[in-house]
Amino acid sequence: MTHVVTQPCVGCRYTDCVVVCPVECFYEGEKMLYIHPEECIDCEACVAECPVEAIFHEDNVPDDWKSFIELNAEMASKSTVITEKKKPLADS
Repeated sequence: MTHVVTQPCVGCRYTDCVVVCPVECFYEGEKMLYIHPEECIDCEACVAECPVEAIFHEDNVPDDWKSFIELNAEMASKSTVITEKKKPLADS
């Protein structure tokens, strides 16, 4: 199982979650972060750190955001791993 970054992260891209991840499974996109489903160990450390409550266990992703499960898998493999805290996007 894996965790998924969803809609609330779009346009904010806080990185509080990446510094607590023990396996470095977060990837940085232009407007949001993604979790690589094959690398996530389901530890839930990131969930409490997300200031916009954008991270859900894949079984608990709200229906309106189910498309983010596939989006995370697709975009994580095309993005750069992120392990350090960065300034969030300007419009957050």
